[in-house]
Amino acid sequence: MARIPATERRAELVAAAVRVIAAHGVDGATTRRIAEEANAPLATLHYCFSSKEVLFAAVFEYVTDQYREVLTRNDVHGDVATTARALQRGVMAWYVANSDFGAAIVELISWAQRQEAKLAEMVYNEAFATMGRILGAAATAAGQSVDPKTIDELTYIMSVLSDGFALNWLVTDRTAAESQIELTLGVLDAWMATNLGAASVPARRASTVSPEPTLRSLVSWVSVD
Repeated sequence: MARIPATERRAELVAAAVRVIAAHGVDGATTRRIAEEANAPLATLHYCFSSKEVLFAAVFEYVTDQYREVLTRNDVHGDVATTARALQRGVMAWYVANSDFGAAIVELISWAQRQEAKLAEMVYNEAFATMGRILGAAATAAGQSVDPKTIDELTYIMSVLSDGFALNWLVTDRTAAESQIELTLGVLDAWMATNLGAASVPARRASTVSPEPTLRSLVSWVSVD
């Protein structure tokens, strides 16, 4: 039997850890279970990762990379509103297609907040930074004037909507995913219509477009002063 390279074996063990965490929680994710899930000897796991803490650190790096990849993949290179909508839909669709991943993230973030290492912050900071760069680039490319504070607020709103969707996706009727995605996108659209204003379309067409009043009323509770 051909020997599996260490890099490939490490990747398999990290992916297996995500699945085990989703099924059994962090406390139930023993090294033995993770090795069995990866179809690898326990000794191999201990060879690849000197401790469970090191393995979990690799898991958080993997989660961070996955977020970055999903956001980058769903960058449509449009104006701010179009790009934000594509990113939001892409992240939610990713949760739907990867339910194990969503469950593992909830477990991992809760666990990480009880640890000294700032692993949870790493995931969020990287996601915010990636999303902010994409939205800022969209504004520049479309000739829109959107101040950094508004980009930060939009990034936060998108994160809140994604997190809420992910958590509800784990405990609600999964056959309603598409309608729930559209409902969530509607809230994002309403926030952008209220808070981006003329910047919700390219600057050269700003004078011909105005936000719908009905959209303004929908997000009074999430408007930022």
